[in-house]
Amino acid sequence: MKKFLVTGGAGYIGSSLVTALVNNNHEVTVLDILNYNKESLNHLYKFKNFKFYKLNTNIEKNIINHIKDKDFIIPLAALVGAPLCEKQKKLASLTNVNSLKFIMKHIKKHQKIIYPTTNSGYGIGKKNAYCDENSEINPISHYGRTKMEAEKIILKHKNSISFRLATVFGSSFRMRTDLLVNNFVYEAFYNHKLILFEQNFRRNYIHINDIVLAFLFSIKNFNKLKSNIYNLGLSSANITKHELAKKIKKHIPKTKIEIKNDRKDPDKRDYYVSNKKIEKKGFKATYSLDHGIKELINIFKISKIKIKNNY
Repeated sequence: MKKFLVTGGAGYIGSSLVTALVNNNHEVTVLDILNYNKESLNHLYKFKNFKFYKLNTNIEKNIINHIKDKDFIIPLAALVGAPLCEKQKKLASLTNVNSLKFIMKHIKKHQKIIYPTTNSGYGIGKKNAYCDENSEINPISHYGRTKMEAEKIILKHKNSISFRLATVFGSSFRMRTDLLVNNFVYEAFYNHKLILFEQNFRRNYIHINDIVLAFLFSIKNFNKLKSNIYNLGLSSANITKHELAKKIKKHIPKTKIEIKNDRKDPDKRDYYVSNKKIEKKGFKATYSLDHGIKELINIFKISKIKIKNNY
């Protein structure tokens, strides 16, 4: 049994990851301010190896006492996504960067950090090339800039791993429908229409279950992976927005795809990503886009819950 501190553990990724850690008999402490969903961890309160504290991790004194006895620290607390970070730049900088400085100020050399950032730091990639971990970093959103700055801070600590995540999809205990795949399936299912602008922008994707599995893999193989950055995505899911829309239409045939050439994407990322580095270490994402689309359709068929997204 290892001791974990997870900040932002009630969120989209956090609620799934924390559940897996608890189920693997680790001792898990979560700090979260619960801005979006107050029920996402309700299924865990019955476990003796789970502790929760409703705290704002942007305040240094709130996290000091929770750091000192932990084997692993997983900082998930963040403002996520380009639109939200543009609207709340000061808060994004405080949450995404300064709160990590608090952690680094109090962490000990032997303690381990696994940090999920974004591959949006690559900005706009070359047309016929894949971005790998040695590619130039050129974030074009405030979100991307804060996460790349945070990654530099984290990697100063030798016992650290940074995962540059592809765009995540799939269901979680704290559901989001603003993420691109989830949003497209939601719109196709309920409105039978997908409006695309900048349709040829490219992205890589990954199912949330694969993220959880990658974290579990990195915990078991930490010494083999530490002091390094890894792209984390599904290699078969490097596709354009239009290709994604057509894939969803196969599952929801009523969907009409409408192309708009007079609108711009607020998130300007456009690239394909290589995940070979982590795959060579022994982890490969396997949950397909088709699997995720079917999963989301089944959820939308039976669930009428109101989802509070990040913006």
